Amino acid sequence: MPELPEVQALAERLDALLATAPFEGASPLQFSALKTYDPAPEAIVGHRLGEVARRGKFLVFEFAASTGPGDHPPGPRLLVHLSQGGRIDVEDPPKATRPKNGVVRLRFTGRPSVLVKEFGTERKAGWWVLRPDDEGPLDRLGPEVLSDEFADVIRTGDDTRRVHTILRDQRSVAGVGRGYSDDILHRARLSPYATLAGLCGDDREQLLAAIHEVLAEGLAVERRRTGGLPTKVGDHWVVHGRSGQPCPTCGADLRRVSYESHEVTYCPTCQTGGKVLADRRLSRLVR
Repeated sequence: MPELPEVQALAERLDALLATAPFEGASPLQFSALKTYDPAPEAIVGHRLGEVARRGKFLVFEFAASTGPGDHPPGPRLLVHLSQGGRIDVEDPPKATRPKNGVVRLRFTGRPSVLVKEFGTERKAGWWVLRPDDEGPLDRLGPEVLSDEFADVIRTGDDTRRVHTILRDQRSVAGVGRGYSDDILHRARLSPYATLAGLCGDDREQLLAAIHEVLAEGLAVERRRTGGLPTKVGDHWVVHGRSGQPCPTCGADLRRVSYESHEVTYCPTCQTGGKVLADRRLSRLVR
């Protein structure tokens, strides 16, 4: 799933391509993907795009309040969430085809169009059209992962959940998912089972440093891309999805804990004192 580095860099590229352009319209290609009905997408036709930003894992298209000339206060917003299999094509010149995996095509006067598409069997990518005073799904998000507010949570919080769970819970903190959670805990040399309440002060500072370092490195890689967001993401992850491969730090084999919906990758030598954690799907074989 695209996380903060992928979505932030994508927002920056789209902003450079589309900012100040009038919105020409949206062409829905997947019926269930539009999550709102009022206002209708037609209500923002003609509004100038102020900027493309990011909140958590959402792309946020901010439009001016008026279609007239001159500067205007913020107006309606259009959100896009790519979920697990959503991707973006920048179409220059704009197209009018109906691609097999299409979700919605966003058109801007005199600029490239933006095609949201989705791969895989799940259909969870979505888009929203919101009034200026409506936060929509953004209202359920926690603080940004790089914010001072979340840093205070790490330093002083007594949450008994696993840090890996907290990082993936968008209601607790916004922007990180499975991939960067694995890499962050590996960088911090913390077990996937470590709880926030169980961390000492040094561990908490080490975790904060790892969060900032890993996400900064990921963003630097993502900023090298051009155009939209390709099918393959996370090719620069250090440990996530690399179970069975050598740990880049110590050379030991990376291991995984598999759950029904996801898996966690870790290094026993660097993170768990040599202990191999029981795989949830092989728990009777691995102790």
